[in-house]
Amino acid sequence: MKLAFVKMHGIGNDFVLIDNMSRELHLRGEQIRLLADRRRGIGCDQLLVVEPADSADADARARIFNQDGSVSGQCGNGLRCLAAYLRDAGIVTGEYVAIEAGQGMVRARLADEHVVTMDMGMPRFEPREIPFLADVQADSYSVQVGSRRLEIGAVSMGNPHAVIRVDDCESTPVEELGPAVQAIEEFPDGVNVGFMQVLDDSHVRLRVFERGVGETLACGSGACAAVAVGRTRGWLGAQVLVTLPGGELTVNWDGVGQPMWLTGPTQRAFEGNFEL
Repeated sequence: MKLAFVKMHGIGNDFVLIDNMSRELHLRGEQIRLLADRRRGIGCDQLLVVEPADSADADARARIFNQDGSVSGQCGNGLRCLAAYLRDAGIVTGEYVAIEAGQGMVRARLADEHVVTMDMGMPRFEPREIPFLADVQADSYSVQVGSRRLEIGAVSMGNPHAVIRVDDCESTPVEELGPAVQAIEEFPDGVNVGFMQVLDDSHVRLRVFERGVGETLACGSGACAAVAVGRTRGWLGAQVLVTLPGGELTVNWDGVGQPMWLTGPTQRAFEGNFEL
């Protein structure tokens, strides 16, 4: 079977988009892993399957899968790329796009040909909603990670995130600490781990070790999670430039009870057919 695809990325965070508006395609886990494989397949951080929306208020629905075939509830950069794809494909003709993803709906504004602003919804700090095993909600938690005791912030952006403030992103052993934090029992569904260096109240550096993927060049929900934790701790203001290994994203958040807005570029890399 020849499978048509489009490859896109948001500052290096890359995605394979599959059009399943006919609902005829049913991908198995091993097929998703093959498509995501950078040597034997197309290669991507996440795969997005585009389907008709269940709600009349949405333009499309996205099912999101990680490299290892597991389901991802949220993907900020992927959904920004999908918004641009929907306009390019003629599925959406206006300035605004509504996409069902996970258990909710996100909205995007197509600022120009490449820049997309996404409403990422409200960050959720209640431990049961992350999920994170804690008796009470707190701005930070002390957890045992191997032989180390680390202070983390925990938040859901539609997927679970742990955020750790570091002095220097570049020298932080992300490949060691990322899997170690993911393995702790406090996150029963796994977790994306962000390592944030605060430069000032409007600029941070960030590296993210993603659940089911590993370290990526960028992570939209991770950027939002970092700002959410940093703002509740009093480190950051309402608009923050987030510098990731692949480039820069801007996060705007007016505070608790308000949605977060993620802005950045999108790019179509190539398209084709894959023999599946």
